[in-house]
Amino acid sequence: MPRRVHLLQSFYQQTILQGQIIMVAIQEKPQTATQLKTSSQGIASTELRPWGSFTTLEEGQGYKIKRIEVNPGHRLSLQMHHHRSEHWIVVSGTAKVTCGDHEEVLFANQSTYVPQCTSHRLENPGVIPLILIEVQNGEYLGEDDIVRFQDDYSRAPAQAK
Repeated sequence: MPRRVHLLQSFYQQTILQGQIIMVAIQEKPQTATQLKTSSQGIASTELRPWGSFTTLEEGQGYKIKRIEVNPGHRLSLQMHHHRSEHWIVVSGTAKVTCGDHEEVLFANQSTYVPQCTSHRLENPGVIPLILIEVQNGEYLGEDDIVRFQDDYSRAPAQAK
């Protein structure tokens, strides 16, 4: 039987899964939701965002693998990264991808590549959650390697290292 930890603060959930352990936290605001981290290796950490959530599945030297879920009708900021490229593979749902001046729609089992230093955006124009796997490659993979050009959620523009 899994152990459960419930932290009731508001309406937004975050889940970390590994083996028989399930941790659930309710966050106050999606704009200020922070990740649940543990010191144990191998535990996936999930972070809420106003557009959905992402879970870091694995991380190693020069790569990071995430599961990204974008809520219907939502999109990520128009952004770019100085130190990494990204590969996106759609698992389910519909992805509208902007990469540089190119725009395309992807469905399950389709993928695209976002080169380093290229403006890009991911959007879910569908009615079901968009789920995709993101593989990041680069010398630095921190969440602060982001330059936001436009953001629907009025988050302060981040500046990359």
